[in-house]
Amino acid sequence: MTSSPPHTITDEKNTWLCTVCGFQIRGIKPPKGCPNCHSPSGEFIPEHKEIFSYNDEPFDVLLINGSSHRAGNTGLMTDIAEEILHEKSVSYKRFNLNEFSIDHCWCCYAVRAQSCDFPCRNRSDDMHTFHQMLHKAKAVIIASPINWNSMSARLKIFLDRTTCMQNLYHLNKTGLTDGKIVGILVNGHEDGGIKTAMDIFLNFQQMGFILAPFGISYRTHGAEYSSNEDRNFFKTDQLLREHTRGVVSNVVELMKLDLEHTLKGRIIPVSE
Repeated sequence: MTSSPPHTITDEKNTWLCTVCGFQIRGIKPPKGCPNCHSPSGEFIPEHKEIFSYNDEPFDVLLINGSSHRAGNTGLMTDIAEEILHEKSVSYKRFNLNEFSIDHCWCCYAVRAQSCDFPCRNRSDDMHTFHQMLHKAKAVIIASPINWNSMSARLKIFLDRTTCMQNLYHLNKTGLTDGKIVGILVNGHEDGGIKTAMDIFLNFQQMGFILAPFGISYRTHGAEYSSNEDRNFFKTDQLLREHTRGVVSNVVELMKLDLEHTLKGRIIPVSE
């Protein structure tokens, strides 16, 4: 069972990076808050130059926090999902997208269909490693905030970059993701929960993923409250915890059926 490596604090000064806006500061500890974007200290990580890689070791679930805030409300939902996977002894890898470099899609397909192939032509950022893990994982659980009635910009770019995997079907090549399982977790200040979830699902559906039964959960607080009140609400909301548990459990149960191998060679790709 693995997740993102913990960030440790030493007696020596580190360069701390705000994962929301990129602000940097030197110190033994991260600042109490970001002076640039006003994010809390939980958004800071030590700046590191390690190359993001994957050793091809099999694992069950790829858990993605698609928010711009690694320690925000969506991060809380992702934490709960991680607790449940750990409780069920399911191997997983958890990542907060704002800690990684993912470029926008070059839209090679718009120039020449054959140019949008796997592996992606852009090998200079971190997305090619996520491509490898999407291929190896048995299931994916995506958590997203609601931004303007849809997913976060970071998650949208991440999903745009899966086009090279989806386009394999149009190039008459073997797909790498058909029959895998997906579950979707959404929360936000007010409206847009189901639209956000469906926007995310349509990307995975085009790659042959199967949505787990009751595989979508969305929870909102309400426009009558200020966003300052959201954190305490989500932190103590029992329904958010129960629904997150339900989605994660349903993903795990469907994953155990090994549909990816059972349906191998029997699925007819219908992808736009």
